[in-house]
Amino acid sequence: MTRIYNFGAGPAMLPIPVMEKAQAEFLDYHNMGAGVIEISHRSKEFDQIIDSCDTMLAELAGIPENYKILYVHGGAQMQFSAVPLNLIGRNESRKATYIETGNWAVKARKEAAGYGNAITGASSEASNFDRIPDFDPASLEADNSYAYITSNNTLYGTRWHQFPDTGDIPLVADMTSEFLSRELDISKFGIIFAGLQKNLGPAGLAIVIIREDLLGHALPFTPSLLDYKVYADNHSLANTTNTFAIYMMSLVLEWLKDEGGVSVMEARNEAKAQLIYDAIDGSDFYRGTAHPNHRSIMNVTFNLADESLLDRFVDEALEHKLYALKGHRAVGGARASIYNAMPVEGCQALVDFMREFERSGT
Repeated sequence: MTRIYNFGAGPAMLPIPVMEKAQAEFLDYHNMGAGVIEISHRSKEFDQIIDSCDTMLAELAGIPENYKILYVHGGAQMQFSAVPLNLIGRNESRKATYIETGNWAVKARKEAAGYGNAITGASSEASNFDRIPDFDPASLEADNSYAYITSNNTLYGTRWHQFPDTGDIPLVADMTSEFLSRELDISKFGIIFAGLQKNLGPAGLAIVIIREDLLGHALPFTPSLLDYKVYADNHSLANTTNTFAIYMMSLVLEWLKDEGGVSVMEARNEAKAQLIYDAIDGSDFYRGTAHPNHRSIMNVTFNLADESLLDRFVDEALEHKLYALKGHRAVGGARASIYNAMPVEGCQALVDFMREFERSGT
């Protein structure tokens, strides 16, 4: 079998050792005569899996003891509702401030508006979200229940290089497309959440890392399976969870630990991204779409100077086993998503193709 290099934004490629181990255990997990996908979420075997995820996540991400790790249904977009349902009622004003750096932050703010006063604190929409907007945390009014950011923007290829210090106002971050790709000070955030399908495993589930004092503030009409305290009180097992996704995440975390942890991955990711950015910046044939000072190391966005060549570029890339390079339909252009599992060889193969395509296209 010939493997492709999958540059898709998500579901994204998984490390080959992870899939090989899952394949080997799929029919028979630890000599049980059954696969993980078949066994009870109440079994001692699954308890060991979810406990292992807790331990490895805390170690790899540096999660302080006063935070809870939740495994929540519905992926990251479900958290667009869950966050305001759990936090916006902390103050009578029911106010929250959203910093809009792309369509996911806009969607999150619009969802929150159904539960309170969701304010746009800053936005880079005027420049087509090609940068992180200037935002002064001192502008936050004290009655805000939380402030909200999307730390990395998959569509536009930008990220927060430095996070705003919001003081006593909890900072909520959607880190779906970069969690565990760089080192973070978790204590600077009230909540971090991430869908699994980029750096953590398969789609359909999200992890939520929440400071304990933020539990128990859910609005009265919050469904129980959107109430973070229900998850915290029941180790995320109030009902049947996505056991296979958590199992796959445990394998990804084991792989990440074996690779040397987040600091090693961060250095590797920066080098991978630099390879592609150098190819873009060193040519008049390609042009980056994100402001150079705000570029992501997870999602590299670019276009061709002659945009009429884009479809040919994408088609020929696929012939070279470079998959899913077309940009999001809302943005256009090309996009290379190079999450943790993407090897440097994949990025080099893309750069080699870009140079060859330039020679043949000019």
